[in-house]
Amino acid sequence: MNDTFRPAPDPIAAQMIRNNVLDWFERDDGLGVLGFRVESANGLEREIDWHQHRRGQLISVEAGLLNIRTRHGNWSLPPGCAGWMPPAEPHTVDICGPLRGWGVIISAGLTRELPDEPCVVAISDLLQALALRVTEWPPAETASPRQQHMIEVLLDELRHAPRQRMHLPMPQDRRLLRIASQLIANPADGRSLEQWARWAGLSPRTLTRHFRDETTLSFAQWRQQARLAEGLRRLSDGQGVSDIAHELGFSSPSAFVTVFRRHFGCPPGRYLARNGQPLNPSRGLASPAASG
Repeated sequence: MNDTFRPAPDPIAAQMIRNNVLDWFERDDGLGVLGFRVESANGLEREIDWHQHRRGQLISVEAGLLNIRTRHGNWSLPPGCAGWMPPAEPHTVDICGPLRGWGVIISAGLTRELPDEPCVVAISDLLQALALRVTEWPPAETASPRQQHMIEVLLDELRHAPRQRMHLPMPQDRRLLRIASQLIANPADGRSLEQWARWAGLSPRTLTRHFRDETTLSFAQWRQQARLAEGLRRLSDGQGVSDIAHELGFSSPSAFVTVFRRHFGCPPGRYLARNGQPLNPSRGLASPAASG
């Protein structure tokens, strides 16, 4: 990561953001909250490199999958959730395939009572409705009384929105980070904790203790969450459950479905249907358990 962060180039951002609010990402005057629609027909050819914005951002995905990296960890943002990015927080953006959604940008002065670290939150019906209304507002210097009231309610909803388990925290210790980076690059790597510890020059006890201290997850939990994040990305790309289970190192398709159900609350087929994404019919599902 470079020491200097710049906003994403306007041509890239313009591919996704339909409303005329690009300039306001870096301005703190005018309306405290502005909204925009996000649409990308083909995803991005490359990841948008490290950058930051003066305003905070809340981005919600309606269809597709948005991947974001921050200093604190990685997100996989599927439909039904929104990612919160505080002002001046360095991050990268990657879109896998078509994407549709919305976002709001919030002036730094209004974010003092909002989370001070990036996180993924559940979206209430009220927050969704308010955000969509805000996307209709043109940029302006001041808010009308009605707009100001809606901004206050939106901020209150965001302040109390429950956090979701879509965040993959990254360790800071260079040895642990080396292990984590390898597992993200190859989630199917089946080396044991002892083998990873030896590879990184650590004792198994040290790896276990420091991994939990730095990520709040055990090594096994972190590895499983990394595999689920990659599995979710592949599902959104239309890959079949059998292939995903095999390529990510699960013992069987039903094992992948069981872990997916435990983490997301429903099996892959139902999860995709609930969020408007049919499972790839050419691949199908490997077992009745997977169909949900």
